[in-house]
Amino acid sequence: MTEKVPIYDNHVHLSPSGRNIDALKEFEAAGGTGITLVTLPYEEIEISDADSFLRSYNVTLSMAERAREMTGVHVNVAVGPYPVLLLPLAERFGIEKAEKIMKDGMRTAAGLVASGKADALGEIGRPHFDVPAEIKEASDRILVYGMELAAENGCPVIIHSESGSPELMKELSEMARSASLDPGMVIKHFSPPLVRDDETYGIFPSIPASRNAVREALGKGDRFMLETDYIDDNARPGAVMSITTVPKRVNALLSSGGMSSETAWKICHDTPERMFRR
Repeated sequence: MTEKVPIYDNHVHLSPSGRNIDALKEFEAAGGTGITLVTLPYEEIEISDADSFLRSYNVTLSMAERAREMTGVHVNVAVGPYPVLLLPLAERFGIEKAEKIMKDGMRTAAGLVASGKADALGEIGRPHFDVPAEIKEASDRILVYGMELAAENGCPVIIHSESGSPELMKELSEMARSASLDPGMVIKHFSPPLVRDDETYGIFPSIPASRNAVREALGKGDRFMLETDYIDDNARPGAVMSITTVPKRVNALLSSGGMSSETAWKICHDTPERMFRR
């Protein structure tokens, strides 16, 4: 019997008030075998200090443990202070204290990686929209601090930022090097199909699994991962992409000859295994 090809979604959110395990069961039924479960702020927890960050991260860890118990999906976990949180924190406490709270949240996340409870810091970075200069500068300081902690712990960081471009990849690469972090351990979430060395500057792209993006990426190589950025919001079912998108896309490409099984193994098994030290 031919060994089943692994299918990995590198960016999934689950919510305590969403479909949660039912969504993951649907992913598994479609052929999915592994995910990176990425924390997001939960409406049940107001973030105001390191303790509230820990409570939020523990929600993610609890959902991951339940997923492992109730499905056969391999779950890697990324925790970290969501970049946009800096704005309400700055409005409430002022920029200086807000930056400290975000760094406390980063340090708390790194502690979970160090203890083996989490596998990456993410999604961290800066707001994906225009913000005042002081917010951007503070965000960059928080990001570099996260990269320093990732270097200490030998784990990847998953980047939330403005839309990807070679210029952004170069900037992220320089930031990583300043933090003594291998740029190859910096994963650009929701990256356009930038795959070649002259496009990525060593940063690792995680590409939304749209037909066009995947085909363009495959035309350049196989140094990327696939993601949906599934949100698990009952008010917006299927946002950003359906939980079954990556399995359906990979299986369709395998059936049509658009992707070889060797390439699928590299993208969906070898790379995540190396990246997250599974």
